Amino acid sequence: MSDESDTPQRSEAEWAADRARLQQRLDRLKSEQAAATVDPTTPGSMQGMAAGLKIASEFIAGIAVGGAIGYGIDRLFGTLPIGLVVFLMLGFAAGVLNVVRSTKPKDDVPPAAS
Repeated sequence: MSDESDTPQRSEAEWAADRARLQQRLDRLKSEQAAATVDPTTPGSMQGMAAGLKIASEFIAGIAVGGAIGYGIDRLFGTLPIGLVVFLMLGFAAGVLNVVRSTKPKDDVPPAAS
């Protein structure tokens, strides 16, 4: 086999040159990776679609929950259209409120009390 005397010894200058070349490659790759990173605000990202689906589902959920509560109250008390209509309107208002809260800029959030 081979022993340690067969391998050439490298000087400190050669090691330093290798480290410098490696650091240059790493810096170049990091800058290329940073340039290739997708900005969430760009039109091609899926971030906007996810936010839109979240807002739409919150709006529909508010209406559905209001309708379900109204229908349940109507079935319970035998006043079929009144509770359904009232709670559908309340569910619609809750859905709109959820949409407004979701679209409000995050900068308006007050800091938590310590």
